[in-house]
Parts: sequence; structure tokens; C-alpha cells
Amino acid sequence: MVFSSHIFLYYFLPLTLLGYYLLGWSTQRMRNLWLVITGYAFYGWAEPRFVGLMFATTSLDWFLSLVLARNDWRFWRWKGEAKLLEPGGDRSRLQKWALRGSVVSNLTVLGVFKYFDFGRETLNGLMRVFGMESAQWEPAWRLVLPLGISFYTFQALSYILDVYRGDARAMENFVDFSCFVSMLPHLVAGPILKFSFLAEQLRERTLTLDKFARGSAFFLVGLGKKILLANPCGKLADTAFEAGARGFAEAWAGAVGYAFQIYFDFSGYSDMAIGLGLMFGFLFAKNFDSPYRADSVTDFWRRWHISLSSWLREYLYIPLGGNRLGAGRTYFNLMATMVLGGFWHGASWNFILWGALHGGMLALERRWGAVYGKLPGALRVGFTFGVVLVGWVFFRARDLDAAWGYLADMLGARSLGPGAALVGGAIFQPWMFLALGVAAAVVWGCPQTWDWTRRLTLGKVLACLALGALACVVLATQEYNPFIYFIF
Repeated sequence: MVFSSHIFLYYFLPLTLLGYYLLGWSTQRMRNLWLVITGYAFYGWAEPRFVGLMFATTSLDWFLSLVLARNDWRFWRWKGEAKLLEPGGDRSRLQKWALRGSVVSNLTVLGVFKYFDFGRETLNGLMRVFGMESAQWEPAWRLVLPLGISFYTFQALSYILDVYRGDARAMENFVDFSCFVSMLPHLVAGPILKFSFLAEQLRERTLTLDKFARGSAFFLVGLGKKILLANPCGKLADTAFEAGARGFAEAWAGAVGYAFQIYFDFSGYSDMAIGLGLMFGFLFAKNFDSPYRADSVTDFWRRWHISLSSWLREYLYIPLGGNRLGAGRTYFNLMATMVLGGFWHGASWNFILWGALHGGMLALERRWGAVYGKLPGALRVGFTFGVVLVGWVFFRARDLDAAWGYLADMLGARSLGPGAALVGGAIFQPWMFLALGVAAAVVWGCPQTWDWTRRLTLGKVLACLALGALACVVLATQEYNPFIYFIF
């Protein structure tokens, strides 16, 4: 189930909101329990078998966090409220082992389900290179990737790390902690929120008409982005990337189409998630800030998927040493962080190269930033968008060979195949120019949803209602409605 599906819009969401607001008279914990129940129902709609896995990892993280907070594993001796650990203070051996247990268990689950097949295929490839085909391993089974495992794993890791560092107090009640992990707005595709950011909201929050109105506006704008912009641009990108042959113009049109698709797909989902959070009384952090207006790759990562870049910076880049250990180590830390961030997106060499490209650009900009900053602003924005486009080719192509071939077509370095003219005829249609034109106008000419919804006027309310109604009408006629980040 996705936010932009008929069953969610017309059945699941209304029933969830109705139950939640009927519990408005009740305790905060009862509302949290309702969010846990609906979150698990939402998660298990397509793959019920993985509900048990999420419950098991959530239970283990909750128990280990209390062991860490109380410095005692004997739960029958736990009395009173767990105290906030002293930031920067010494930790006992038991506390360190509780932290390690949570980190290792989460990363093991993520590694087995997400990277086992990648490791097996890489090993088999090496065996073929060295002529050891008999040593290849081809099991009769394949692991299925649980929905949203990358996102809720990072959420759980932020919890245990925040408790260990003294940035947040451990959740005594299992329902409250489960709500943090499994509430449906951010369960399967983020935003990846730090536990310390949501801790007090989980304990106490208010439901107001202003929050609900802004949340509804957020949701309708996000739905419009997804249905009216991401889906048409995605059809264009699929036509170009899946073609057996394409020309120079078709390759660039497909790359731009995919850049718009992934932006409106994910920023639209984030808008809907933030909107749902507001409807439930939560204030989430901004996740996108006009990333294609960035004038450097460094600036791009301040604007794109802000919750992930913040997570990587705080829990990976800074612990590696950040920029405190000299220039060479800083460049290494940037590369390592982005390569691991790319690998987090998917078990493929494509994602590793995508991360390496961005990490290399971050290092180059840190080294030559003073010179780069003297260039005209429009030139910096155009160059940055070009670098991002090249990266998106690795992100979208099915494998490395396909990515290199697509980049060659973007450079006009390959001879046209017999079907190139047909691809051009399929791509260069009036709807394509309309989709790309409107998408470009929104990307470079419209305010962010976060800013636009701060103050709702009657005109904005009517515009949101009209946008939502149009999106629902178009949704009823669309068969193409994928969501890119569900595969991560």
C-alpha cells in the first residue's frame, strides 16, 4: 500500500484518522497504541510475514535501551523512571555491550536481507574470473527484501545512539517506543527522524485545527507532485532507460525526466508524510529544500533528503573524525560516508559508484571551493545539476553496463541502433514537453511546500483542494503509479 493508492486515500486513511480523533479524549498512550496498530496494518498489507521481524527488532532495541539506561539487565529490579545519561560521561561495560548488541543486531538483519544476494553474486563473479566455476554457490532460494527495512533500521539506530550519548531519555513504555518505529507516516520511506527530535512529542503533543489544516495542505500538495508530475516524468524516463537504442537528445530527455521523477516522487512522499504527521499532532523536520537550485554538490546535500544527510553526518561522518583530523582524512571521511550512503540505497555497484561520485565531488569542492565560488551563480547551478544528472544515471540503470552505455549515449559516443528513431517518436510527444515544462517551472520557480503552507489563506486552501481533486481524478485513470524509494 502506498499513500497515492485508492485503498489508502479512500479507506485506510479516513478510518485511521477517525479512530485517532475518537481517542482524542483518551490518554496519549492510547493514541500511540492506535498508531502502532495502524502502522503494523499498513506495513503488513503487502507482506504480512515481515511484521514479526519488525516486532522482534523493535522489542530487542527497546529492551537493550533500558539495559543501557539503567545499567542493569535484570528487568525485575527496574523501578522508577529511567534517567537521562550524562552526555560525555563514562559508560560501564554492560552499557557498551547493550549498545553493541543493538547496533550489531540491526546491521546484521539489514545486511542479511539486503546484501546477502549481492555478496553471493560478487563472490560468484570472482570465481568466474579466476576460472573456479565449480566453487560458485547458487542456492535454490532467494531472500526477499522487507519493505522499508533501511529506513526503520536507521530510525532504531538513532534511538539507541541518542540514549547512549545522553541526547534523549529511554522510553520506559514499549508502546511509546513502538510508535516511534512503526507510525505509518515515516515507516517505509522516512523522513529518517532522530529519536531525540521526536522523544518529547511521543510523550506529549497537541491536536489543533491549525496543525490539521497545514497537514492536509501538505498532503494534497504532495499527492499532486506524485500523481501529476512524478508519474508522467517517470513514464518518459522508463521509455528512455529501457530502450535498446537511443539518440543523444533522447538520452538527455530521459535523464532529465528521471531527475524530475525521483525528486517529485520522493519530495511528494515526504510532503505527504509530513502532512500525516501534522494531522496526528507531530511536527517532522523538513526533508527537501529545492535541491536542484543548489550551486554545489555540498549545497545539494544540504537540500536533498535532508534527514538522511543529517543522519549520515551525525552518526557516521563526525564519528569517523569529520574535518578535525586534517585535509587528507577529511577527504577520506567524505568519500567513505557517501560510498556507504550509496550502498545503503541498494545492494549494487551502481549505488556504490553513485555514492563515490558524490563523495569525490564533496572532496573536490572542499579542496577547490574558493575557486569554484568565484564562478557565476547560474553556471554553478547548471554544473551542479549536470553532475547530479550523471549520478542519477547510475541510480536508475539496471546494472553497470547499462549505465555506461547510457552515459555514452548522453555524450553521443555510440552509433544509433535500428530502433532509435522509434524511441524518439515515443518520447518527443506533446505530453512530454508539457510534463518537463511544468516540472521545470515548479523546480526552479515555485516555493517549497514547507514555506508555502506556513500561512494558509483562502486562496491557498482552494488551490490545495483543486490540486487534490485533480490528482484523484488523474489517479483513477493511471495504471502507472510506482514509488521509487519503496525498494530501499
